[in-house]
Amino acid sequence: MLTRVLRYSFMFAAAGTLAAQTPAPSPADAKPAAPVADGKQKPPAEPFPNLGLLHRDDDASVLNEFWVLGRYHGQYHWANGGAEDDEGWENRRFRLGTQFRMFKNLTVHAQSVSGNDPDDFDPEYNGFTELWAGWRFDDAFMLTIGQQKHRFTHDRNVSSRYLSYLERSQLTNMFRADYTPAVTGSGRIGAWSYYAGVFTNKTSDHMDDSFTDLDSGESLLATVTRDLGDAFGTDTAFLNVSGVHSEANDNATNLNYFEDGVASALILTDGPASLVTEVTAGLGNDAGDAYGLNLQPTLFLTDKFQLATRYQYAWSDGDQGLRAQSRYERLAGMNRGDEYQAAYLGLNHHIAGHRLKVMYGVEHSTLGGQECVTFSVMFRMFFGPHSRGPFPMGDTLHGIWD
Repeated sequence: MLTRVLRYSFMFAAAGTLAAQTPAPSPADAKPAAPVADGKQKPPAEPFPNLGLLHRDDDASVLNEFWVLGRYHGQYHWANGGAEDDEGWENRRFRLGTQFRMFKNLTVHAQSVSGNDPDDFDPEYNGFTELWAGWRFDDAFMLTIGQQKHRFTHDRNVSSRYLSYLERSQLTNMFRADYTPAVTGSGRIGAWSYYAGVFTNKTSDHMDDSFTDLDSGESLLATVTRDLGDAFGTDTAFLNVSGVHSEANDNATNLNYFEDGVASALILTDGPASLVTEVTAGLGNDAGDAYGLNLQPTLFLTDKFQLATRYQYAWSDGDQGLRAQSRYERLAGMNRGDEYQAAYLGLNHHIAGHRLKVMYGVEHSTLGGQECVTFSVMFRMFFGPHSRGPFPMGDTLHGIWD
């Protein structure tokens, strides 16, 4: 009975969300977010807004901007699954690259990734996460070609630089969306934004293979975002709807679990508080379809200290339709089942906004009669241009006691 009620609730929520929506900005969108309406709270000023900017001249005929960019994410975890446990330090992400804008409208972005063995930190080149060029015809349309990020779900669209949690949600990660070559169009028309394109389903650390070996199938992805203004009486309100269809074959390494996905998120901020509510469905896997609810309430106690909480619930119509998180839960003995729940509590110290922060968290999760408790301490830093979009994309909030 509970499963049936939740499933119908999901369907109504998804239908309501599809009525109005706005997608994430284009990957090259370095423009600031739209100004907050008069009387609404402005976000705190960032200590280092141009960290990584080496040159800017909007009037130059050739080179208008030049950035160096990079990020390092390291984290310690201890995951206890009852029968098994796993602990250790992981160099989660290390990336370096450049971004430059030329002829006013051409943006080129290249970001390499290091070796990904968590037990052997290798900062040397191991392929590219992003390698693309985009031409902005106007605010309404930008054409981007190259290796890009799959922006299915708001949860996935939020850059790892701005995440408030140890990892993205369990169902988001089941889609196996990452970075692959694509041709996309994006833009902003009034209160609406969109991002859509066709992606390959495989990449490699040899980029010549990624751009020429196109035998992995393809994915069609679209996302639309609607700025709802003061419709909810909050400082900001956005509605995001996204969908993906994947024709992955046996050669695919990305988006090769579900054939179809649909998601809808309502993103609100008001004073020191934020709330993201997202429903997601993954359809067309032999193990079963999956549906999920992801609630993310956060509260800034001060401008620098943020209380981050999250509740996840997912279910599948197949007995083995859900998989535990590959990081930490599976290592602690969790595997598969048809019902997943997780509750997260964390405290984030924004030393310099999102550019430098330390995060502390604990999460309790259950799946198929198994459970896991994960404690984590995370270090995050980055330099380079911001991404822009609905909270938390680059923004923090004023705290209760500031």
